[in-house]
Amino acid sequence: MITIIPAIDIIDGKCVRLSRGEYASAKTYNENPLDVALAFADAGCRRLHLVDLDGAKSKHIVNYRVIEAIASRTDLVIDFGGGVKSDEDLRIAFESGAQMVTGGSIALTDPTTFRRWLSRYGGERIILGADSKNGKIAISGWTEQSDADIVPFINGYVNEGVRQVISTDINVDGMLTGPSTALYKRILDEVDGVHIIASGGVGSIEHIVELAQINVPEVIVGKAIYENKISLNDIERINRGELC
Repeated sequence: MITIIPAIDIIDGKCVRLSRGEYASAKTYNENPLDVALAFADAGCRRLHLVDLDGAKSKHIVNYRVIEAIASRTDLVIDFGGGVKSDEDLRIAFESGAQMVTGGSIALTDPTTFRRWLSRYGGERIILGADSKNGKIAISGWTEQSDADIVPFINGYVNEGVRQVISTDINVDGMLTGPSTALYKRILDEVDGVHIIASGGVGSIEHIVELAQINVPEVIVGKAIYENKISLNDIERINRGELC
């Protein structure tokens, strides 16, 4: 069984989606992210992946008011990412209502701080963001690419207590052409005990089935929902185990 986690990406307080992580490609789908979150909650979703794209680019949290609005009006478990680079950013995210925070860039650029967060809050609340392009970790809102190979990067942190890893292949993100199944299979085969959350490329229920067949437990879906490729009814049925 695989679970869908719907996604909301924020620029200027609005719900947007990018293609391949390019900010110039941003398309606004809704002026009010709370309305979108309420629709997800009404469809039976329990968790929300919320990304502050302004924060990712600015390297500090920006859209924390969106977290507050959604947390105060829904029961969705919010995992938040984007611009969390300091203890203060982390405090703001948690106090605004996020139950989990994803550390991506900081896990590579400031591993001491990331490890401190992991030790203090545990693997239930601190998620590793392992977004990549051509197998190499990308940082700073995907505007920079490192030389770090994704599998050793993930493996090292799983050995240190990370429990959940969100991994987006930037090459397919927002393209609706299919997820990077081979990448996720490699991660599952080579990293013992990893709980991988796939992200990027999903454009149909068939793509979700494909991920379920290699035992990916959860998948983040955004643009496919906004482009009506996957309906809220489909999500509800998949999360009940009826379609996958």
